Amino acid sequence: MNNEKPGITPADGNAKKANGLALMPIVVFLILYLGSGIYFEYVHPVKGQMGFYIMSVVVAFSIALAVAFLQNRSLSFDEKIHVCARGIGDDNITIMLFIFLAAGAFGGIAQQAGGASSTANLLLSIIPGQFAIPGLFLIASLISMAMGTSVGTITILVPIASQAAANGGLSLPLCVGTVVGGAMFGDNLSFISDTTIAATKTQGVRMKDKFRTNFLIALPAALITLVILLALALTGGSAAMGEYPFNLLQAVPYFIVLILALLGINVFLVLGAGILLFAAAGAATGMLDYVSAFTSMGSGTSGMFETMIVTILVASIGSLIKENGGFEAILQFIEHHFSGKRGGMLGISLLTAMMDVATANNTVAIVMAAPIAKDISRHYKIDPKVTASLLDTCSCIMQGLIPYGAQLLIASSLAGISSLQIMPFLFYPYLLAASVLISILRA
Repeated sequence: MNNEKPGITPADGNAKKANGLALMPIVVFLILYLGSGIYFEYVHPVKGQMGFYIMSVVVAFSIALAVAFLQNRSLSFDEKIHVCARGIGDDNITIMLFIFLAAGAFGGIAQQAGGASSTANLLLSIIPGQFAIPGLFLIASLISMAMGTSVGTITILVPIASQAAANGGLSLPLCVGTVVGGAMFGDNLSFISDTTIAATKTQGVRMKDKFRTNFLIALPAALITLVILLALALTGGSAAMGEYPFNLLQAVPYFIVLILALLGINVFLVLGAGILLFAAAGAATGMLDYVSAFTSMGSGTSGMFETMIVTILVASIGSLIKENGGFEAILQFIEHHFSGKRGGMLGISLLTAMMDVATANNTVAIVMAAPIAKDISRHYKIDPKVTASLLDTCSCIMQGLIPYGAQLLIASSLAGISSLQIMPFLFYPYLLAASVLISILRA
């Protein structure tokens, strides 16, 4: 009779002996990246640079990969190369890389065609001054959902939010925090965000299925946030939003792309249609010609290269860690400390949140946590679309809260205030965290 407690078998069916030392590459990465970030951000700041971006994430992961190669002497170098190739060659990883390229081209041509600024200005022009604060939340949400980037949305809207605060005597940290919250809401739900792409493709689920699951979690948090902002608006001052020029033809493609995505059209078709629409709109309004159209698309895809390289490196490291028994060690830890479906969901949430705190990059956090989350999901019989939703949502929660993340650092820099001043007004991320916990408890 076998009295040994059954463990969690990996999704590929090949159980590995648990080996905590196999996690050493992750430890090395965290020491290099997080340690360097803390040192240059808080101990010895470098003028004009964000501390967490001095140590390249690509370099940190490359060193971690070298550590992974030095482990497990039972495998030859060529065998380890094969293990890495197996991880990189996964269908979902390949699709994810192609989508990153398409999303980069879309983002580049949309920006050059004037789509982002026209869309933001169009929405700003219809906001009554009394409702400037809730209006900023709604606009940030729509822009981020259409653009697929919270950082881009923050870059566009924070200067406008700062002007609104000055004109209306409103709290500057409140206005900036409102924009950040809306940007994270839209980024979390966007079909063309790299976080959505990473979460869905690593779990093998359709984007529209993840959206529906995600929406049920995010909507209550967004509605409560709006109620709070409306209450503040009604008891506060009125901001003169000013005149913001826009061209309707430049803004329309974003709304068409958003509608196509919500209808569940294949993401490649959605992005392809968006590229063609912005090319036509840009040509019609004189914002684009043959040269600038292709140059902007090239710049957009170039902007995705680091994300793609990180994806390849993390896939390689993850494959080696799994081969060496590291995933089994994490899975056994979760099994011993969490029980049942709720426990599995909580384990996935905490794992993703910790990865984001460590890396200060929500896409990287998802790519790192995804393989382990997939095994947890299978063992605890968690629907993959729920797992994808938890990965995306929990990474966005932490990314919207950590004061050393790109979102708050850029927002604080543009507004001329400390990121710590913004944190008390990040209503949406706090409420989203509560919404996630409630959804887990109700599972």
